[in-house]
Amino acid sequence: MNEVIETSIDSKVRIGKDILELISSAMYVEPLNAYREYIQNSADAIDQARSNGELAADDPGTIDILIDQSKREVRIRDNGAAIPSAEVVERLLAIGGSGKRGTDARGFRGVGRLASLGYCQRLTFRSRPQGAPEVTELTWDGRRLRTALADAKSSDLADVVAQIVDVSSAPADDVPDRFFEVKMAGIARQRGDRLLDEQAVTAYLRQVAPLAFANEFSSAVTIVEALEATGPTTELRISINEGEPLTRPHKDFIDLGSTTSGIQEVEVVEVPGIDGGLAALAWFAHHEYKGAIPVGELVKGVRVRIGNIQIGDHRILEDIFPETRFNSWTVGEVHIFDRRIVPNGRRDAFEASTHHANLVNHLSPVGRDVARRCRTSSGLRSKLREFDLTRLEVEERLNVVQQGAMALVARDAELGRVNQLIAKMAAIAKNDIVPEIRKTAMKEEIAIAEEQIALRTRDGSVDPLEIVEAEKRGAYRDMIELIYECSSNRVAAKSLVDRILQRLAA
Repeated sequence: MNEVIETSIDSKVRIGKDILELISSAMYVEPLNAYREYIQNSADAIDQARSNGELAADDPGTIDILIDQSKREVRIRDNGAAIPSAEVVERLLAIGGSGKRGTDARGFRGVGRLASLGYCQRLTFRSRPQGAPEVTELTWDGRRLRTALADAKSSDLADVVAQIVDVSSAPADDVPDRFFEVKMAGIARQRGDRLLDEQAVTAYLRQVAPLAFANEFSSAVTIVEALEATGPTTELRISINEGEPLTRPHKDFIDLGSTTSGIQEVEVVEVPGIDGGLAALAWFAHHEYKGAIPVGELVKGVRVRIGNIQIGDHRILEDIFPETRFNSWTVGEVHIFDRRIVPNGRRDAFEASTHHANLVNHLSPVGRDVARRCRTSSGLRSKLREFDLTRLEVEERLNVVQQGAMALVARDAELGRVNQLIAKMAAIAKNDIVPEIRKTAMKEEIAIAEEQIALRTRDGSVDPLEIVEAEKRGAYRDMIELIYECSSNRVAAKSLVDRILQRLAA
């Protein structure tokens, strides 16, 4: 019998330097996601400051962002609970070892702080706990990192970190009593230069960050009340280059380009957990559903938030719809409270689980309802367009009849067609898809058209061809009827006939 020999692996585990490349580059393909990671950490620190009593309940949590394109630098500073001086180095050098796991904090993997390291030459963290005499500063050198990654002789993670990280402290002069700061310096030039594009950063943060709704969104009251009923919500005051605080992009009217779609009602949906409790709270802003919402409106699609920070993009829940295209017509959000619904490492999707499946299953009926609303709205617009085109054709044909240049047989045929069109208008007005208020307006327009038939066809109308010799009138009438028959544009044909009659009368 062979003897089994157990071997300890404690001393054989080695983490290589390439983990830094995976964390700083491969995980964060979109540069702007670095802002999300730092805003997320700031939000956790601000919540901690409130819990510690360092930030009063009525004092705003603030994040000030300075973007200096000339120096190619970005600074993000918050007024949350800074890291204690004795813990700064240990906590900021812990990779994948966050102490937040298992807490209510938003981040928990301990890698997000390095999200921008692949995009800048120096990544600096500065921390001053409440009233501390010194500011502790820790800098990751991106240039030295790239050199170390290219060096085949340097392979151990701890050795590489020791080579590329500098730690120092300085007197706390001319700085707030408490703050934490991230500074990206020597930002690399990328296509679009998105990290330094104030407009792009603003649009991104308005969608992702925990901001207050704008005053232009009157439905915000309903949403905020529903969220506050579940517990405290985080809203931060974030400004860029000392500008006005940013707000969420929602408003009462959605600009679709050629038209607008007004918000009509907000539906709030509670999603229960598998074993009870509230897994998530969703809201959907039902509007007129006139078409797909442009990306530039910043509200397209159902968004998902944890700790009031967006996960992924507008496509993250498109599978709740019977056809994914209807997601682009929708305005709504899902706020997740069940910690078992876990974002993946890049926070652009969720880990597969029964709890995530439960979320999707409970939201799918809403997706079907939105699809129905979209189809109904599309059908209604089609009927309204059909009614308007029919009404316009009635008016055009009555104008031709009033012109009086047709033979009696042709005129009667034209009036017969007008009566058919009015019957078509009446049928549209009876369609169940048409709201009652629109039906009333349609009936009024039908009555006007019927009155016009009587006005424009009464006896005693003047024949415009009386000025033509009797033996030529028939030829002129035949020519005029041919013009109407051969023309695809009845208005243009009438204009031509009017000019002919004017010439004959001259």
